[in-house]
Amino acid sequence: MTRPQAGYIRVENPAEIEALLEALSEPGGASLQFDASGGKPLPVLVEAQQPGDHLLLDISAIREVAGALKRGQPFRLLGQARDKMLRTPPLVMGECFEAEGRLQCQCPYPLSLDVLQRRESFRARLRLGMEVGAILRGGEAEAPIQGDLKDLSLEGCQLELPLGAASRLASALPLEVELCFPNGTRFVIRANPRHHVADTERQAVRAGFRFVAPSGAQERQLWFFVREIEREATRLSKEADASLLPSPLFQAEPSAPPPVGRRNVQAHATPMARRLAKVAGYLDAQLLELQQGRALDSVQLSRHADRLLALHDEDREGLLFAPRCMLYETVMVRHGLAVAVHLLDLAATVSMPRDVRKAMVACAMVHDLGKALLPKALLEAPRLDRDQRAQLHAHVALLRPRLEHCQWLAGGVVEAVVERINERLDGSGYPRGLSGERLHELTRLAMVVDVVEAMRRNRADRPAWGIADIYRHLLGHPARFDPRWVKRYIRHFGLLPIGSLVRFEGGELGWVQGLDERGQPARVQLAGEAAPPGASLGEVLQGERLARLGPPVAEVPVST
Repeated sequence: MTRPQAGYIRVENPAEIEALLEALSEPGGASLQFDASGGKPLPVLVEAQQPGDHLLLDISAIREVAGALKRGQPFRLLGQARDKMLRTPPLVMGECFEAEGRLQCQCPYPLSLDVLQRRESFRARLRLGMEVGAILRGGEAEAPIQGDLKDLSLEGCQLELPLGAASRLASALPLEVELCFPNGTRFVIRANPRHHVADTERQAVRAGFRFVAPSGAQERQLWFFVREIEREATRLSKEADASLLPSPLFQAEPSAPPPVGRRNVQAHATPMARRLAKVAGYLDAQLLELQQGRALDSVQLSRHADRLLALHDEDREGLLFAPRCMLYETVMVRHGLAVAVHLLDLAATVSMPRDVRKAMVACAMVHDLGKALLPKALLEAPRLDRDQRAQLHAHVALLRPRLEHCQWLAGGVVEAVVERINERLDGSGYPRGLSGERLHELTRLAMVVDVVEAMRRNRADRPAWGIADIYRHLLGHPARFDPRWVKRYIRHFGLLPIGSLVRFEGGELGWVQGLDERGQPARVQLAGEAAPPGASLGEVLQGERLARLGPPVAEVPVST
């Protein structure tokens, strides 16, 4: 006998089974679902039961499935009874016959039932990699708001919405929530906002909703969604049974509508920036997983590291510019992406196997996420004393245990990039104060990339530095940073790297998106102001049209 799904209790007492099945005999009380496909529940009537022998079902409303049932396709009965949700084990239909214009069938009497207590505290939580969009309508504003479903129960749900949705949540009237599953299934229900928490750094708000008087049909659909979310979450867990089939709800169909979600309505400066935003969204979700005490997801980390390598192979220059366009994520996510992209590009100047490059990229993406486990006040402090500095340095040790399930990551790469990227050649770094020959070549490379990207961003104690000042700083500390890698970095990325905002002789501002063989801007996108590159950038210039701007006269530091 198979074990019940997580959250269910196996009932085998004959008297209790009979009492629970009796509740399914009410009109609308039961549904039939084919076990192999996990498809949508279909209406069925439990007309009578003969305990220990058989059930008599009326399938008149779903005559079209009679052929599949007669061929022996397994199915389950689903229903609700006494504030519980229940389902039978897989059954096979027996004899089917017409009686007074009704199509009736017999099936074996179930020897057990799986029962789930219907209660507010039972919530099906979407795991990393499971995406269900949500559309919120109603309130004073007319425009719908797109967000993401985070958990679902029979009584309500939790959504993540853009920060601007906070005013809509103050509505005293019920709002309309539409859930949009990857396979195109849509579900609409009215709900009252109950509570919400804004996260200004992530530009998001988490909002809880309570459903308003769901109908019996809506409750059956909700139960189906809850069960399928639990099923898919179990399949994606590290303890998953390899034979567990994926839920059809999460299998995208070619004909399904475009995906709905908080990030899908955000404007990006370039097509590559929009594609990189998918990786940024993964890191943002992973950051929340860490804050809730969970480990890094090995499968998702591998998948997104592969995606970053593929984007680099496809359009190197486009990918180098894209991290400067990540405007909706936390500093930790933006920094991790920028380090990963530039580390990957600089590492291309030396011979390195693909699996090592993939592990290096993965480690760079997450190397700073341990800071999410530190107090927010510590990260925002303009000055740190010795004890606070030691507390900040602990982010490395906090992250390391969360990587244990990522066994595909080479231990040497994790050590070089995650554990030692903050070390310095003279021993002045952290967390262990290592120096000289104890620091691997990959660490020497990574620390240069990390420092450049960190210094190009505003920090609580200083504004962003210009690239020329950063280069002077690195070259001026040869005992701290490996001069070989500093010089390689400068030669490779140039004095005005891709992603620099440049002022030209005529006064125009433009973002460098491509360089020629001499390291000079070869493709520039005009900007109206010294601000991060959003979706309203101007024309892209190159060749003679770019030459008319005159030579670049200065870089304008802009923190993104």
